[in-house]
Amino acid sequence: MKKRNIYWIIAGILNFLTFLLHLVGGQLDLVDPMLETGLNLERKSQLVGAWNMVTVILLATSFVLLAAGFNKRYSSNKELLSFVGYLNLAFCIPFVLSGFYYGLLVPQWIFFLPIAVLTLVGNRTHARL
Repeated sequence: MKKRNIYWIIAGILNFLTFLLHLVGGQLDLVDPMLETGLNLERKSQLVGAWNMVTVILLATSFVLLAAGFNKRYSSNKELLSFVGYLNLAFCIPFVLSGFYYGLLVPQWIFFLPIAVLTLVGNRTHARL
């Protein structure tokens, strides 16, 4: 019988919620106001492109975590799942550093850190099964 990995499932759900918040909330709070500034068109298009690249990464990694968690695909690919965990850790670090540097509350790290931890713990748990 195939076993589910609850850590990957929870990480995948959190990752998907982060995707939705990024897609909708970020568009309304960050991207739309940025598009209304006097920034030149080339810079605007580059920032929107980078923003959408992150959106795609969030959606794709949500799929990978959920598929692995339900033991459909990727559950034997520890390198891919480690990459997803470390990628979320890497996403977390700039928000923590910029929060300290600028003395601001930059709470985005709260989304990425649990996903990273759950993904990496799920790797260790899966290795024992």
